[in-house]
Amino acid sequence: MMNWLRSNMYASGILVLLRLYLGFQWFKSGFGKITDGFDASGFMGFIAQNPVKGADGSVAYPLYNAFIENVALPNAEIFNVLVPWGELLIGLGLILGTLTTAAAFFGLLMNFTFVLGGTVSTNPTFILLGFIILVAGANAGRFGGDYWVIPWIRKNLFKKKDLQFTSETHKLSA
Repeated sequence: MMNWLRSNMYASGILVLLRLYLGFQWFKSGFGKITDGFDASGFMGFIAQNPVKGADGSVAYPLYNAFIENVALPNAEIFNVLVPWGELLIGLGLILGTLTTAAAFFGLLMNFTFVLGGTVSTNPTFILLGFIILVAGANAGRFGGDYWVIPWIRKNLFKKKDLQFTSETHKLSA
């Protein structure tokens, strides 16, 4: 199944549909937040006051809650920019099929932060679709910008250095 998902052309076609759907949802959400105004402090304050609790009544994600209270809330202005623009860029990446795996990864990261905060909503569906796209790797962007972008990145940014080792290289100095 993994090989099919990562290399089959028919899988690429199915992945285009998943990408377009998920990308449109992310884009729409980010665009709405940008145009209508967005303030994350209310949501983060709610998470801090009402953390997700386990069956025994203890806080289920104490590290996440410490992050919200000590990092996110004091810097809410930054998150007011990062969240909507992140959602919009994730959507664009998925719609255009450019840097698809990066877009899927950051989409999953955002979905999990929402789930850790106690918001279920559409996040489980987005997590499932994002995971399928992420696992498919470059094949998810075959019919998109990744067709040109990934080879360029591999050629220009991840050049293999032509390393030549000689017997002198491996001698230990005394």
